[in-house]
Amino acid sequence: MIVRWSLTELRGVLEELGLERPFLVASPRWRLDVPVCGRWPEVPSPGIEVPEEADSLLAMGGGSAIDTAKNASSQTGLPLVSVPTTYSGAEWTPGFGIRSPERLMLGGGGGASLAAIVYDVELTLGLPRAETVGTALNALAHCAEALYVTGRNAAADRRALEGAALIGEWLPAVVERPADRGPRSLLLRGAAAAGEALALAGLGVGHALAQALGGRYGLPHGTMNALCLPPALRFAAEQAPEAVERFRTALGGRTVEALAGLGDFGRLRDLGVPEGELPALAAAAAGRRGNANMPRPATAAELEQLLRSIY
Repeated sequence: MIVRWSLTELRGVLEELGLERPFLVASPRWRLDVPVCGRWPEVPSPGIEVPEEADSLLAMGGGSAIDTAKNASSQTGLPLVSVPTTYSGAEWTPGFGIRSPERLMLGGGGGASLAAIVYDVELTLGLPRAETVGTALNALAHCAEALYVTGRNAAADRRALEGAALIGEWLPAVVERPADRGPRSLLLRGAAAAGEALALAGLGVGHALAQALGGRYGLPHGTMNALCLPPALRFAAEQAPEAVERFRTALGGRTVEALAGLGDFGRLRDLGVPEGELPALAAAAAGRRGNANMPRPATAAELEQLLRSIY
């Protein structure tokens, strides 16, 4: 897959791929200086109408925009070029979640045709604190999980540790100086490494919990990962203590709790999650792929206890 690091290279990337009529999937706030054959502005969306003349899809935005475009790519076979504006990592994997405009989960799938990613730090400079910390913690969860899921491998380990080190070092600086391009650029490099680790190894139990919560209540995926990563790491440490220790060492003395705390997300109760629905949420998470990828999948009872620890 082609990866470039400036929007000035987007036109060249499209030319390199032989793409002349991309269909843009992006909320109205985003603009690109390349010709497109149309635009789909509803993000997220359960489905989009791609014009017949389109020869590709061009997604600009966070995970919701990219997942919306990946769904269309899987159905049409059209190649996808992603321009991420957050640290979510969705640009690296062919799988996707399908959400309503209200962000409720409707399903999911795979098979998107990934062709290229174009990053640009300028696109992240206006990212609010909650989205900055949330999507960075989502990326950090990709790093952690890549080190201990059953699909782990040497290449994924290398990128996961690189990503964890960059995110651990530079996320606090970004929160402190959000308009500083230097820290933002290094945090984006860390998120890209995390996304590649995800693609190489797969998701773990923290994402299983985050997906169950976010999909049921329309809560931001990054926020859910920020809350779910600390208890997920405690569970993973019982099965893969060396992997979790390598991850913690890569953070350079910072903890996931401290990094997640930069977002001031509170607890599940503060976000309107009903306590009485925790057993059903745990059962849903138990059946997700991220849990199945663990060395020993968690039982629903264990997952309920993890949820209660952050309730």
